[in-house]
Amino acid sequence: MLILPREYFDRMIAHALTGLPNEACGLFAGEIAGDNKTVKEVYCLTNTDKSAEHFSMAPEEQFKAIADMRKKGYTLLGNFHSHPATPARPSEEDIHLAFDPSLSYIIISLKDPDPALKSFVIRNGAAAEEPVQV
Repeated sequence: MLILPREYFDRMIAHALTGLPNEACGLFAGEIAGDNKTVKEVYCLTNTDKSAEHFSMAPEEQFKAIADMRKKGYTLLGNFHSHPATPARPSEEDIHLAFDPSLSYIIISLKDPDPALKSFVIRNGAAAEEPVQV
């Protein structure tokens, strides 16, 4: 289960809304205990693609985020991005680009007035929804 404290949930949603009309993206880190991953920090990054259909994270911002995680003793738990006009589920491109099966992949859909956030574990080309506790 992914445990996502409300402040980090809110930060991800705000970043997604600010990124419109393009996809927004970022990383999140924290601690792993048994089957639970607890988010302790969210890193809102720049989508260098400036696209509503795909994203690339700014490399220098990724390096800075990883350095901060190491300094705080956190583990990279996963990444997040928004879908401005489609549901909160991985696209074929999202699945194809999910290289690390240990990570959580959060997708935020902005197609409806109330944003929807879902997390997925992607292994061997298949996505399985992961429970999220906010």
